[in-house]
Amino acid sequence: MDLIKTLSDFDFNITPLPFHNPRLRYGARGIVFNDKNEIAILHKVNKNEFKLVGGGIEKDEEPAIAFQREVLEETGCVVEIDNCLGVIKEEKSHDNFIQISTVYIAHVVKNTNKLHLTDDEIDDGATLLWLPINKAIEKIKNSENHLIASNHEGNMSVYHTRFIVRRDYTILKYYIENFTN
Repeated sequence: MDLIKTLSDFDFNITPLPFHNPRLRYGARGIVFNDKNEIAILHKVNKNEFKLVGGGIEKDEEPAIAFQREVLEETGCVVEIDNCLGVIKEEKSHDNFIQISTVYIAHVVKNTNKLHLTDDEIDDGATLLWLPINKAIEKIKNSENHLIASNHEGNMSVYHTRFIVRRDYTILKYYIENFTN
């Protein structure tokens, strides 16, 4: 499977710290297209965060199944996976945390119009947006230096969210450069 990129503190001009038995999380996320060729973006208004849909893989869950579950929860849409772009890795040394996400491209086959957001997502003011891909890239990129700390994530909130925003920007750029004409 292709490695899209490994994001580290170096990408943010932060001096990395040594890892000591880091927490490891596996995720599944990606680009979901609707029938208007728009992509799903979760906008967490209270954090000024724009991100792709997806999340953590549960114990014994396959990445593709986790992605479809996360998409259903965050968008209310049942999706069919079209392709796997690869994996993207985040090395957050200042929180001793590594995340490895499998990244997919999918399209909506059914919209239930029923979101199942977590309490934290609701607290962050999460709203689903459907945007043309270039508009989504612009929103994601422009939010990176204007993020607001979350009420429930503690002092590492902006640090983590900067990785999320840069990760998703990187995924979209990779998709455009490698999978479109």
